[in-house]
Amino acid sequence: MSAFAASVSHLRVRRGGEHSRVTFIELFFDLVFVFAVTQLSHGLLTHLTPLGALQTLLLMVAVWWAWIDTAWITNWLDPDKAPVRLLLFALMLGGLVLSAAIPKAFEDRALAVALAYVLMQAARNLFMLWALRHHDRGNFRNFLRITIWHVSLAPLWLGGCFVDGADRLLLWALAVGAETIAPMFYFWVPWLGRSTTTDWTVEGAHMAERCGLFVIIALGESILITGATVADLAWTAENVAAFVVAFVGSVAMWAVYFNIGAERGSRMIAASDDPGRIARSGYTYLHILTVAGIIVAAVGDEMVLHHPSGHPGARELAVLLGGPALYLTGNALFKRLSAPYLPLSHLVGLGLLVLLIPAAAVTTPLGIAAGVAIVLIVVASWEWWSLRTGQAPRPAKRKSRRSNARS
Repeated sequence: MSAFAASVSHLRVRRGGEHSRVTFIELFFDLVFVFAVTQLSHGLLTHLTPLGALQTLLLMVAVWWAWIDTAWITNWLDPDKAPVRLLLFALMLGGLVLSAAIPKAFEDRALAVALAYVLMQAARNLFMLWALRHHDRGNFRNFLRITIWHVSLAPLWLGGCFVDGADRLLLWALAVGAETIAPMFYFWVPWLGRSTTTDWTVEGAHMAERCGLFVIIALGESILITGATVADLAWTAENVAAFVVAFVGSVAMWAVYFNIGAERGSRMIAASDDPGRIARSGYTYLHILTVAGIIVAAVGDEMVLHHPSGHPGARELAVLLGGPALYLTGNALFKRLSAPYLPLSHLVGLGLLVLLIPAAAVTTPLGIAAGVAIVLIVVASWEWWSLRTGQAPRPAKRKSRRSNARS
């Protein structure tokens, strides 16, 4: 074993027509992000202001990149290999530190957040360079570019630790923003050029399953919050009603994603002649909206459980309606990738959420939450019925073309 290159392959063995399974170590790794999502939702609930929302958004996107970048590398690496498992354990530790520091990221734990994030990216990239050098030259060059991008962004993360307030927010926003747009430039680096999907092959069904599991994590976090909150409350009729509404809303959100979209997306990427493009747009980018919607919706559930009566203010209304709206938007755009048009059920659902805004003047937070749950049920049922009656849109035919994608 060379210090600078693996002498044996640590890549998955791909067999034609066979789906690479998600391994137990990958599921174990994901457990860290249950904690991360919980920290994000609690942070937003505690700092429910425009500034707090912006800070939570920034940290959520950083957490997403920490997870999705790992999902990409385990698409290539074999998690049954001991060095790969050690890498995942190290990344779990970094993710746990990052998650634990989230509530005070803009206070006295900025250095913990920045170091954990930077070291996770560095460890992942260096391992990939070591694993790929003698076994996949195209992807090795791809990770050279990615590593250069991440190294260039590290000073922004670390520099933000030594300034306060708006300056820290600005530096970290620049870092997260640059990482977010990097795939749009295909990680272009002077003299090295840019990455292309011809450098490597994505196992589409595995990527689809990994992202579906992250959605399960986020939805599971909302269930945990609902259960933990109601356990500490008096079981009055109003509180029990809020509990039921929160649960029904979570089930409806599950149905919106998994009843049709997840399976259709998996088939689409598995059959595509350019799975990297779909993995970048559909799973790397559009799922950010879906996960953000779940996190905000979980905050809304907790608000309703604590204060089901009264009249919702602007902040409460923004959370109660904004979370489901983000979720439906993310799902609609994701499903558009495998259909010739946006799903009408989701567009109608977004319109119905808008119609709930005037109701805030005459109803309670519990009433708004119940209305949102009904809207989500309508969307899920409409889509299910259209599939059952043969009216669901067929996957759109796409011309083959060379494209570029994020690794």
